[in-house]
Amino acid sequence: MRKRLAFALAGAGLLAVSVTTGAGAATRGPAPAPKSANEGTVTAAQLLAKVQSCSQISNGKYRTDDETSATIPVCGANGAVFWKADMDIDCDGQVTSRCNGDTDPWFQDDTAFHQSDGKPLIADKLPYVVVPSASSTWNYSQAGIKGGGVVAVIYNNKVQYAVVGDTGPTKIIGEASYATANALGIDPDPETGGTDSGVTYILFKNSSVSPIENHDKAVSVGDGLAQQFIQNN
Repeated sequence: MRKRLAFALAGAGLLAVSVTTGAGAATRGPAPAPKSANEGTVTAAQLLAKVQSCSQISNGKYRTDDETSATIPVCGANGAVFWKADMDIDCDGQVTSRCNGDTDPWFQDDTAFHQSDGKPLIADKLPYVVVPSASSTWNYSQAGIKGGGVVAVIYNNKVQYAVVGDTGPTKIIGEASYATANALGIDPDPETGGTDSGVTYILFKNSSVSPIENHDKAVSVGDGLAQQFIQNN
């Protein structure tokens, strides 16, 4: 998978290109088994039927990677925003055997939003989605999207619930954590994995999961919001 910019916005400032984990660092291990092939009671087909057309709310479109043209709009719906894009792999956050400076040349040891203990998220454990940092093209917070907000990620007729966990470049869209990709059957390797197309991201407005790292809660909250989304669109 073509990796996007070699830096990312995380938190309040621009982080330098990652440091390596050094001698004796943990190396890449096998991907953990996906928790679920399909989460919740709402099917992928039900959700996709409601996002067939796009009412564009972004002031322009995004690229899926640094070298591609801008073709992806952010679309509005009742109670949600959505986009259809690729999936690049975000391995940023706490250092693990699968996410570190050796396995990921673009690794950052922080995420824009943190766990309840103040530590960065764990990309190979927690399903999370990356949103573009606020810009003149689109400001996620003004659209009712915030850290810990619930996202339904759909790929290959599977639904995976995730949270908004990180921010990325202002001109690029389509990225999620190692754990999100792995659960959907997408190669989660941060350097070579991902998929070039076919991923739908539905972000539910004014939603939140607390603590952000509680994935089971994201699933239960997300399933209820997905049912409302089906009824209201």
